[in-house]
Amino acid sequence: MTAVRPVDAASILLLDRSGGHVRVLVGRRSSKHAFMPDVYVFPGGRRDAGDRLVAVSNPLNPLANERLALRVGTRCSNSRLRALGVAALRELYEEAGIAVGAQLGERPEGALPFRPDLSNLRFLARAITPTGMVRRFDTRFFTLFTDEADVDPAGATASHELEDLRWVDIFDHKGIEMPDITVLILEELQKSIQEDKSLPFGRAAPLYRNQRGRFLRDLL
Repeated sequence: MTAVRPVDAASILLLDRSGGHVRVLVGRRSSKHAFMPDVYVFPGGRRDAGDRLVAVSNPLNPLANERLALRVGTRCSNSRLRALGVAALRELYEEAGIAVGAQLGERPEGALPFRPDLSNLRFLARAITPTGMVRRFDTRFFTLFTDEADVDPAGATASHELEDLRWVDIFDHKGIEMPDITVLILEELQKSIQEDKSLPFGRAAPLYRNQRGRFLRDLL
Protein backbone atom coordinates (compact mmCIF):
# COMPACT_ATOMS: atom_id res chain seq x y z
CA MET A 1 0.00 0.00 0.00
CA THR A 2 1.45 3.36 -1.10
CA ALA A 3 1.99 5.84 1.71
CA VAL A 4 -0.12 8.98 1.45
CA ARG A 5 2.06 12.08 1.42
CA PRO A 6 0.81 15.08 3.41
CA VAL A 7 -0.18 18.13 1.37
CA ASP A 8 0.19 21.73 2.46
CA ALA A 9 -2.83 23.22 4.23
CA ALA A 10 -3.64 26.30 6.29
CA SER A 11 -6.17 27.04 9.00
CA ILE A 12 -7.07 30.27 10.76
CA LEU A 13 -8.13 31.02 14.31
CA LEU A 14 -10.05 34.27 13.92
CA LEU A 15 -10.15 35.92 17.33
CA ASP A 16 -12.66 38.43 18.71
CA ARG A 17 -11.44 40.18 21.87
CA SER A 18 -14.03 42.98 21.88
CA GLY A 19 -16.13 41.73 24.79
CA GLY A 20 -13.53 41.19 27.47
CA HIS A 21 -13.18 37.49 26.63
CA VAL A 22 -11.32 36.09 23.64
CA ARG A 23 -13.60 34.15 21.30
CA VAL A 24 -12.63 32.05 18.28
CA LEU A 25 -14.68 31.31 15.18
CA VAL A 26 -15.53 27.63 14.55
CA GLY A 27 -17.97 25.85 12.29
CA ARG A 28 -19.29 22.34 11.79
CA ARG A 29 -17.88 20.45 8.81
CA SER A 30 -20.50 19.07 6.48
CA SER A 31 -21.47 15.41 6.78
CA LYS A 32 -20.50 15.09 3.09
CA HIS A 33 -16.80 15.58 3.89
CA ALA A 34 -14.68 12.43 3.64
CA PHE A 35 -12.20 13.92 6.15
CA MET A 36 -13.52 14.74 9.66
CA PRO A 37 -17.26 15.18 8.93
CA ASP A 38 -19.73 16.57 11.50
CA VAL A 39 -17.16 18.09 13.87
CA TYR A 40 -16.36 21.72 14.69
CA VAL A 41 -13.12 23.11 13.32
CA PHE A 42 -11.48 26.42 12.44
CA PRO A 43 -11.84 27.62 8.84
CA GLY A 44 -9.14 26.14 6.65
CA GLY A 45 -8.17 23.76 3.88
CA ARG A 46 -5.46 22.69 1.49
CA ARG A 47 -3.18 25.13 -0.29
CA ASP A 48 -4.21 25.49 -3.93
CA ALA A 49 -1.65 25.79 -6.71
CA GLY A 50 -3.08 29.19 -7.62
CA ASP A 51 -2.46 30.60 -4.14
CA ARG A 52 1.16 31.29 -5.12
CA LEU A 53 -0.03 33.61 -7.89
CA VAL A 54 -2.39 35.74 -5.79
CA ALA A 55 -1.20 39.32 -5.33
CA VAL A 56 -1.33 40.46 -1.70
CA SER A 57 -1.85 43.94 -0.28
CA ASN A 58 0.67 43.32 2.50
CA PRO A 59 3.11 40.43 3.04
CA LEU A 60 3.58 38.23 6.09
CA ASN A 61 5.27 39.80 9.09
CA PRO A 62 9.02 39.00 8.79
CA LEU A 63 9.05 37.23 12.18
CA ALA A 64 6.06 35.08 11.23
CA ASN A 65 7.68 34.30 7.88
CA GLU A 66 10.90 33.31 9.63
CA ARG A 67 9.07 30.83 11.88
CA LEU A 68 7.12 29.39 8.94
CA ALA A 69 10.38 28.72 7.10
CA LEU A 70 11.72 26.41 9.81
CA ARG A 71 11.76 22.66 9.13
CA VAL A 72 10.35 22.90 5.61
CA GLY A 73 13.37 21.81 3.55
CA THR A 74 15.85 23.68 1.42
CA ARG A 75 13.52 23.84 -1.60
CA CYS A 76 10.88 25.89 0.18
CA SER A 77 10.45 29.34 -1.36
CA ASN A 78 9.03 32.57 0.00
CA SER A 79 6.20 32.25 -2.54
CA ARG A 80 5.20 28.94 -0.93
CA LEU A 81 5.19 30.50 2.54
CA ARG A 82 3.16 33.46 1.27
CA ALA A 83 0.76 31.00 -0.39
CA LEU A 84 0.07 29.41 3.01
CA GLY A 85 -1.08 32.79 4.32
CA VAL A 86 -3.15 33.35 1.20
CA ALA A 87 -4.73 29.90 1.62
CA ALA A 88 -5.73 30.70 5.20
CA LEU A 89 -7.49 33.93 4.17
CA ARG A 90 -8.99 32.40 1.03
CA GLU A 91 -10.50 29.58 3.09
CA LEU A 92 -11.81 32.08 5.65
CA TYR A 93 -13.60 33.88 2.83
CA GLU A 94 -14.90 30.73 1.13
CA GLU A 95 -16.08 29.06 4.34
CA ALA A 96 -17.18 32.02 6.46
CA GLY A 97 -17.65 34.91 4.04
CA ILE A 98 -15.01 37.10 5.69
CA ALA A 99 -12.62 39.07 3.46
CA VAL A 100 -9.35 40.35 4.93
CA GLY A 101 -7.64 42.83 2.64
CA ALA A 102 -8.24 45.55 0.08
CA GLN A 103 -11.49 45.13 -1.88
CA LEU A 104 -11.13 44.87 -5.65
CA GLY A 105 -13.32 46.12 -8.47
CA GLU A 106 -13.33 44.22 -11.73
CA ARG A 107 -11.51 40.91 -11.56
CA PRO A 108 -11.19 37.65 -13.53
CA GLU A 109 -13.95 35.11 -12.99
CA GLY A 110 -13.23 32.92 -9.97
CA ALA A 111 -10.65 35.29 -8.51
CA LEU A 112 -10.87 36.55 -4.95
CA PRO A 113 -12.80 39.84 -4.60
CA PHE A 114 -10.06 41.23 -2.35
CA ARG A 115 -6.28 41.42 -2.17
CA PRO A 116 -5.27 39.43 0.94
CA ASP A 117 -3.56 41.32 3.75
CA LEU A 118 -1.19 38.85 5.43
CA SER A 119 0.50 41.36 7.74
CA ASN A 120 -1.50 40.55 10.90
CA LEU A 121 -1.30 36.76 10.67
CA ARG A 122 0.55 35.13 13.56
CA PHE A 123 1.95 31.62 13.07
CA LEU A 124 0.59 29.63 16.01
CA ALA A 125 1.28 25.96 15.31
CA ARG A 126 1.87 23.25 12.72
CA ALA A 127 0.44 19.72 12.63
CA ILE A 128 1.07 16.82 10.26
CA THR A 129 -1.67 14.19 9.93
CA PRO A 130 -0.36 10.75 11.04
CA THR A 131 0.20 7.97 8.51
CA GLY A 132 -2.67 5.57 7.92
CA MET A 133 -5.28 8.28 7.40
CA VAL A 134 -7.28 8.47 4.15
CA ARG A 135 -5.97 12.01 3.68
CA ARG A 136 -2.94 13.69 5.17
CA PHE A 137 -2.21 17.38 5.62
CA ASP A 138 0.74 19.45 6.74
CA THR A 139 -1.31 22.24 8.30
CA ARG A 140 -0.11 25.63 9.48
CA PHE A 141 -2.40 27.32 11.99
CA PHE A 142 -2.55 31.12 12.01
CA THR A 143 -4.24 33.53 14.40
CA LEU A 144 -5.82 36.84 13.45
CA PHE A 145 -7.49 39.45 15.68
CA THR A 146 -10.69 40.87 14.20
CA ASP A 147 -9.95 44.40 15.40
CA GLU A 148 -6.51 44.46 13.77
CA ALA A 149 -7.97 43.20 10.49
CA ASP A 150 -11.00 45.55 10.60
CA VAL A 151 -13.36 42.55 10.59
CA ASP A 152 -16.90 42.69 11.97
CA PRO A 153 -17.50 39.43 13.91
CA ALA A 154 -21.19 39.65 13.03
CA GLY A 155 -20.30 39.33 9.35
CA ALA A 156 -19.42 35.63 9.53
CA THR A 157 -21.71 33.63 7.24
CA ALA A 158 -22.10 29.84 7.13
CA SER A 159 -21.37 27.95 3.91
CA HIS A 160 -21.84 24.49 2.46
CA GLU A 161 -18.38 23.63 3.79
CA LEU A 162 -18.72 25.07 7.30
CA GLU A 163 -22.18 25.04 8.83
CA ASP A 164 -23.44 26.46 12.13
CA LEU A 165 -20.70 29.04 12.63
CA ARG A 166 -20.13 29.93 16.27
CA TRP A 167 -17.97 32.31 18.27
CA VAL A 168 -16.67 30.22 21.16
CA ASP A 169 -14.87 31.37 24.31
CA ILE A 170 -11.38 29.90 23.94
CA PHE A 171 -11.44 28.81 27.60
CA ASP A 172 -14.94 27.30 27.49
CA HIS A 173 -15.86 25.05 24.58
CA LYS A 174 -17.78 22.38 26.47
CA GLY A 175 -20.45 20.57 24.50
CA ILE A 176 -18.83 21.28 21.14
CA GLU A 177 -17.40 18.21 19.45
CA MET A 178 -13.95 18.92 18.05
CA PRO A 179 -11.22 16.67 16.63
CA ASP A 180 -8.33 15.99 19.00
CA ILE A 181 -5.93 18.15 16.98
CA THR A 182 -8.36 21.09 17.06
CA VAL A 183 -8.52 20.83 20.86
CA LEU A 184 -4.71 20.68 21.05
CA ILE A 185 -4.34 23.79 18.91
CA LEU A 186 -6.93 25.57 21.05
CA GLU A 187 -4.92 24.65 24.14
CA GLU A 188 -1.82 26.12 22.49
CA LEU A 189 -3.76 29.32 21.94
CA GLN A 190 -4.85 29.38 25.58
CA LYS A 191 -1.21 29.09 26.73
CA SER A 192 -0.09 31.78 24.31
CA ILE A 193 -2.82 34.22 25.37
CA GLN A 194 -2.00 33.66 29.04
CA GLU A 195 1.69 34.34 28.38
CA ASP A 196 1.13 37.46 26.28
CA LYS A 197 -2.30 38.72 25.17
CA SER A 198 -0.78 40.41 22.13
CA LEU A 199 0.43 37.07 20.68
CA PRO A 200 3.91 38.22 19.56
CA PHE A 201 4.78 37.44 15.96
CA GLY A 202 8.11 35.79 16.77
CA ARG A 203 6.84 33.36 19.40
CA ALA A 204 8.03 29.74 19.08
CA ALA A 205 5.41 27.51 17.46
CA PRO A 206 4.80 23.81 18.23
CA LEU A 207 5.01 21.14 15.54
CA TYR A 208 2.83 18.09 16.14
CA ARG A 209 3.83 14.93 14.26
CA ASN A 210 4.13 11.17 14.54
CA GLN A 211 7.39 9.27 14.29
CA ARG A 212 7.48 5.48 14.43
CA GLY A 213 4.15 5.43 16.19
CA ARG A 214 5.10 8.08 18.76
CA PHE A 215 3.18 11.36 18.97
CA LEU A 216 5.72 14.18 19.22
CA ARG A 217 5.59 17.88 20.00
CA ASP A 218 8.61 19.86 18.83
CA LEU A 219 9.15 23.61 18.84
CA LEU A 220 9.88 25.68 15.77
